[in-house]
Amino acid sequence: MQARIEVDVREILPLLGREGFCAWTHAGHPIQLFVRASMEEARMNVRYRVELSQTERDELKALLSGGKHAARKLKRAQILLAADAGASDEEIARSVGVGGSTVYRTKRRFVLGNLEAALREDPKRPVVCFDESPTQLIGEVRQPIKAEPGQIERYDCEYKRNGTANLFVFLDVHRPWRKVKVTDSRTAVDFAACMQELVDVHFPKAERIRVVLDNLSTHSVGALYQAFPPHEARRLLRRLEFHYVPKHASWLNMVEIEIGVLRCQCLDRRIDNPQHLISEIAVWERQRNTSRARIKWMFTTQKARAKMGRGRAGAHFFVS
Repeated sequence: MQARIEVDVREILPLLGREGFCAWTHAGHPIQLFVRASMEEARMNVRYRVELSQTERDELKALLSGGKHAARKLKRAQILLAADAGASDEEIARSVGVGGSTVYRTKRRFVLGNLEAALREDPKRPVVCFDESPTQLIGEVRQPIKAEPGQIERYDCEYKRNGTANLFVFLDVHRPWRKVKVTDSRTAVDFAACMQELVDVHFPKAERIRVVLDNLSTHSVGALYQAFPPHEARRLLRRLEFHYVPKHASWLNMVEIEIGVLRCQCLDRRIDNPQHLISEIAVWERQRNTSRARIKWMFTTQKARAKMGRGRAGAHFFVS
């Protein structure tokens, strides 16, 4: 495979110090840089040319012909085959049903890496679904009678309400990982603190974290400026990319399914105080992550657009 990369002369010559450049990627593929000047407008225009070997073509065709694979992986295979056939980026994006940036990144990862790197998820650009949900703290009025041989547990139907707690839930779309944070409130400052933890604690090596969330008033860029000094808010926002689901369609967010699982498996009993709640959720979270449990998302972009009745359903994370 040989890759041609075209760039603007005023962008590349100060770096190279000459009019031509030839190098090799770490995978052994040659890269040729052809410098082209534009006197009217100086801009960087990088294009990667994909040329597959016959073995790589056969592997991609076999991937598309059978077996169960993630839709995103299949689309990347289609992108590479179309690029190898000589289709333009615009034609590929239109025929495969993805954005131009997806075509660009897939070709770049193949040219600078290899076929495996182009097909797998980009660890530097994770997709995280985020949502929040309140839960009641319920205490017992009378002490339950524990179960004994031949006798089930008995408890009084009367209970006492000990207030509420808020659950912030994170779900990685591409990995079997979720995180639940228990708080007393769900203000804009609480949201900003969650985004800071997402950047600095959970994904410190990510270049850009794509966050899928609903249109709640606190889920905004302004929340970060409200909680942090301007320089800190800007630092965090350079690493975050918010993708909002359409209004009245929060069910398009995969984390809503995970919250349902949490309620059925962990919150289906009386928990009377925040400390007990945090402890129980931590055990559930650890078990889910250890078992590598994932959400099998079946609702495609095409289905979303048909159901929403308009051309752009806003479900960016389905195919990115």
